[in-house]
Amino acid sequence: MARYDNIYEYESVLAGEGLRVGLVMSRFNQDVCEGLLAACVAELKRLGVAPADIEIATVPGALEIPLVLQTMAQSDRYDALVALGAVIRGDTYHFEVVSNDSCRAVMEVQLDTGIPVANGILTCEDDDQALVRMQQKGSDCARAAVEMANLLRAMGDRPV
Repeated sequence: MARYDNIYEYESVLAGEGLRVGLVMSRFNQDVCEGLLAACVAELKRLGVAPADIEIATVPGALEIPLVLQTMAQSDRYDALVALGAVIRGDTYHFEVVSNDSCRAVMEVQLDTGIPVANGILTCEDDDQALVRMQQKGSDCARAAVEMANLLRAMGDRPV
């Protein structure tokens, strides 16, 4: 049912059939990242994305994620991408640099290429906080990737 008369509203579609999704996972803080990955893959499959349409690349850390995302986005092989990583606060300013720069670069990839990127790079105060958040965030990213791929597809298909 339409919210407003005479105003077209795009529906949220979480059907993953036929979508190709690329995942880029950091190996730094690997236990957390593997948890993010497992939750993301499980949710993608639950939404109907075929295992053969999911590809995973791993990188050393969060700062390396954007370059691989950009390479994937420019390949025209993916409908959506997901960034998975964990930046956990330490005793130095490095936490802020990695958190801010990785987030900014992930956003730039999607804006520069038009391929949606779900940002699942956790920025946490400690390991416990990261472990608590990893399952939900991995699942959330899968849903965001599928929804955004479908939304952009629908926008391209809608006649003017």
